[in-house]
Amino acid sequence: MDETWRQMSAAELGRGINAGQIDPVALTDCFLDAAQSHEFAPRIYARMTAERARQEALAAAARARAGQRQGPLDGVPISWKDLFDTAGTATESGSALLAGRVPSRDAEVLRRAGAAGLVCLGKTHMTELAFSGLGLNPVTASPPCVNDTDAVSGGSSSGAATSVAFGLAAAAIGSDTGGSVRVPAAWNDLVGLKTTSGRLPLTGVVPLCARFDTIGPLTRSVEDAALLLATMDRRRSVDLRGADSVAGMRFAVLETVAFDDLRDAPAAGFDAALARLDRAGAQITRIKVDAVRDAMPLAKIVFAAEAYGTWRAMIEAAPEKMHPEVRERFRGGAATSAAEFVAAWQTLDRLRAQWAEAVAGYDAVLIPSAPNLPPERARLERDSAFFVAENLLTLRNTRIGNLLGLCALTLPTGVPSTGISLLGRAFGEEHLLRVGAAAEHVLRRTD
Repeated sequence: MDETWRQMSAAELGRGINAGQIDPVALTDCFLDAAQSHEFAPRIYARMTAERARQEALAAAARARAGQRQGPLDGVPISWKDLFDTAGTATESGSALLAGRVPSRDAEVLRRAGAAGLVCLGKTHMTELAFSGLGLNPVTASPPCVNDTDAVSGGSSSGAATSVAFGLAAAAIGSDTGGSVRVPAAWNDLVGLKTTSGRLPLTGVVPLCARFDTIGPLTRSVEDAALLLATMDRRRSVDLRGADSVAGMRFAVLETVAFDDLRDAPAAGFDAALARLDRAGAQITRIKVDAVRDAMPLAKIVFAAEAYGTWRAMIEAAPEKMHPEVRERFRGGAATSAAEFVAAWQTLDRLRAQWAEAVAGYDAVLIPSAPNLPPERARLERDSAFFVAENLLTLRNTRIGNLLGLCALTLPTGVPSTGISLLGRAFGEEHLLRVGAAAEHVLRRTD
């Protein structure tokens, strides 16, 4: 086995399989063995699916020998957040409320990935019912940040990010309702793609807020994100050839809300990334959009009310099973009336239209992915006020994309645990990925 496999991108591994240089069975065993021996694996994986993974790897190896691979990632092992149903394996969404829940069939996107030959390594830990951006879960486990193991890793796709960052999966699939792909991706120096609501099917995915829930990959490269999106969408991947220059691209830096209370390290990372894009020939304009500021107060209505409406019966039947901070966040939606909820959504639809008009001329809108660095786990556990304040700040910037119905992509800046986010148009993932690939090329250059 080659331990360098654990640091390669999913696309690189796929090319190695295609060239006959990597055996899918040996590759899968490499990741399974690493997960078995790694000190943080119990805090990253909720459960492994080793038998399934080996059977899928054997099938992938046979297809490779026969020249019948099902796609560029056939035989590549990835992890799945523990809210994607997996037939015969517990899917508990990080919650004691769902302990022992074993679905009879795979989630639709997992089924599609399996049909394309991807290997399912296991299910990763996450925030309870996906309702926090920090990645703290005292009920099950809190994965550590790759840059500071005393800190949390970002949520709610906490184990998804760390399975990749610690080399325990080639890529991961998470979900993003208010930032749950992009925050852990940014804090663990990964690429994270938030897809547009409705782009990928949610069948077999444990819900949080159905109107906002989205599925997205956490990866080592934009190429990997593009390939995984195409796999789950059953489409041909966007062609990234030639997407290596930002010269002439038009970027807007959104100054409304996104820079409020921005801390030093995320500011430094964003500024450094922006400077590199500028030197590479991108046209950068700073803008303010009132629709963003008007949309932000609606989050307390549209997110919490739908989340509580979805989970109220189970929560109130056994409230003692939940971490108090997450439970009370759900209960924050209890007092919202139906009239308030409907009116908020009507307002939000108008604001989305105003946003689309304001940014129509840009290839992407740029913001810091998160305004803060990952907080210390111990302090979050003992200090309720700190938990609430950091959680709200953590999700502040990512929530912009969810409220406005956009797709979004976070890239590492080169400053540990900071990211730069590119906001795209609704259902504009292919264009965003080409723009993101060009930006990634600039940001990863060593000159």
